[in-house]
Amino acid sequence: MGATEGPPVTCDWTTAGLVPQLLPWLAILALLALTPNRGWSPWWIWLPVAGVAAGCHWLQQVAQGSPADGSGEALGMLLQVPVALGFGLAALWLLAPYLGRSHRLGTFFGILAVLVVSIVFSFAARVGWGLGLEPVASLLDPRHCAATANVGVMALPFLVPLTLPAPGLAAAMGLCGLACRGRPGSFRLCLWLFVSLLTVWVAVSALVYGLWRIASPGNVGYALFLGGGLLLVAVTFASLLPFLVLSWASPFFRERLQALLHIKPKAPAAFEAGRMEGPGLRFDRPEAGVETGPGC
Repeated sequence: MGATEGPPVTCDWTTAGLVPQLLPWLAILALLALTPNRGWSPWWIWLPVAGVAAGCHWLQQVAQGSPADGSGEALGMLLQVPVALGFGLAALWLLAPYLGRSHRLGTFFGILAVLVVSIVFSFAARVGWGLGLEPVASLLDPRHCAATANVGVMALPFLVPLTLPAPGLAAAMGLCGLACRGRPGSFRLCLWLFVSLLTVWVAVSALVYGLWRIASPGNVGYALFLGGGLLLVAVTFASLLPFLVLSWASPFFRERLQALLHIKPKAPAAFEAGRMEGPGLRFDRPEAGVETGPGC
């Protein structure tokens, strides 16, 4: 083991604090303070977020019990992606009134920006990319600037697979909104979202495969690229499903989903029953003390 005597070596070691782990949850709490999110209904957003986080935590515990061949650790790191995506979806639902005001292209870029920022922030906080109070304060020390920049550059390649679900989901939601202009039911809307995700990632995998064959011809088959696309479809839809269930159960979040997809909400049945239209005629059910007639 080496010599037991020698000059003492000072090592600075700090435990992983709880504050970085709570930062994504505090960010969702801050979004609940926005004016469109006042009331009790928006607080149900905690259910799908906690469900995704709990499910991935359980799978991570199961993965840690696997044989020590490195696969359990890799799976545990991979499971951080749907957790980060869950926080991104929660932010997306809470910011839907602002994103739905724009046209479809503006909504697409808004969804993409919210997902990318939320995913990177929540993942960085959970795995400890220097978002604690001490690491942030150490940025003011010039001695740590070079080390911090080096860590940031080394982490950039991992941001690519981390944020891959964001553009695919944004494109799928735009495609689903175009296909569901007729205000479909909950099951049909869910089916269209799944089909849109599948279409987007099959097309992307085919495009990447074609570019790969042009750049470096070889014996790599399309099945490898298609498998990666199908994996992204499964991860994205599994993270999205709890939020879809919440949208089915809550009229408040159903309106948020319709705003993101640019789907017009259904008119109330009482309004439709009290309204008759014909060629050159329009009759509305009269209100108390108000007389109406043709053309009113």
